[in-house]
Amino acid sequence: MRILVGWITALSCVAIAVLLAAMVYQSAHTHSAPVRSTTYQAILLSNGQAFFGRIEHLDTDHPVMRDVFYIQSRVNQETQQVTNILVKRGGEWHAPDHLILNKQNIVFVEPVKEDSQVARLIADQNKQQP
Repeated sequence: MRILVGWITALSCVAIAVLLAAMVYQSAHTHSAPVRSTTYQAILLSNGQAFFGRIEHLDTDHPVMRDVFYIQSRVNQETQQVTNILVKRGGEWHAPDHLILNKQNIVFVEPVKEDSQVARLIADQNKQQP
């Protein structure tokens, strides 16, 4: 009887160790940083704002986006036609050079393909600014 209790205790310890190891492994793989396959990413925030830029530290609570662009809509007062332009952040009064995000407000992050219209507009703007 004493041997049986020893075996049950040993097996229980092994089972607990295996479960803990599986939980640690799963946690490490769940919280790893997503792979970024392009230079620029599109990011949508929970308030509906969208930004394009180079995202860093995506695996932290406060990712940072650099070389940030956003779309601004303008209405022609005569024709009422809406045009969208890509604006580089930094021209605002406070001249921001990066954007610090709250990870909880990020809805999704997508790659901006090198041959996309957004990537071409970013390249054009970067050529214009020193």
